[in-house]
Amino acid sequence: MTDFEKYIQTYTGLIPTENWIQEMKNTANKTLEVYSSLSEEQGNFAYAEGKWSLKILLEHLTDTEKIFSYRALRFARNDKTALAGFDEEIFANNGIANLLTLEEMMEEFQINRLASILFFSKLPQEKLLQTGMANGNEISVETIGKLIVGHNIHHLNIIEERYLSSMRTK
Repeated sequence: MTDFEKYIQTYTGLIPTENWIQEMKNTANKTLEVYSSLSEEQGNFAYAEGKWSLKILLEHLTDTEKIFSYRALRFARNDKTALAGFDEEIFANNGIANLLTLEEMMEEFQINRLASILFFSKLPQEKLLQTGMANGNEISVETIGKLIVGHNIHHLNIIEERYLSSMRTK
């Protein structure tokens, strides 16, 4: 198994059912449920020095989904241009999460997710199977959709294990 296949499995292995479009909806609802329970002050919480705040993490989820969806759109439209990777740390360090309220960030996340759900759910199977090159690796449109879901689940787990548990002990 290549490093890229391991990366894919890390995220797609977290999806609890085969219906990844439904899981895309479920993870959106769970993410919004978690974030709507936070105060603005809690949105700025990071569980350790040098770690992202919860607001930066939400911006990361939204940014990553936008990039992944863009890749999927290009590949679904049979664009064979190889697409570059992106550095999540550069995005986080240059984001605007600290200028926005949690409500504004949740609205953007929700609208972006709705666009992803509509896009992926309308694609016929042959489009989902189309592939392209991103970050030096061949990947299918469907796998990109599943990565959005698994990446979201991964971060929901981190939020529960590291952020919310730390906030409960303070």
